[in-house]
Amino acid sequence: MNILYFLVPLALLLAGVGVWAFIWSVKNGQFEDVETPGIRMLFDDEDEEQSTSGRNAP
Repeated sequence: MNILYFLVPLALLLAGVGVWAFIWSVKNGQFEDVETPGIRMLFDDEDEEQSTSGRNAP
């Protein structure tokens, strides 16, 4: 029973930190554009292609 005096405040503290982190991320624009990062990986980067072709040359 005594462990509950420790675990309940700890759980509330962790929940509060999670809510604070979510609110902070929303205010700082972390969720403004959720579609572009998923599409960006489909496009080839020309800079990377040029640098990798130079490394593979004998």
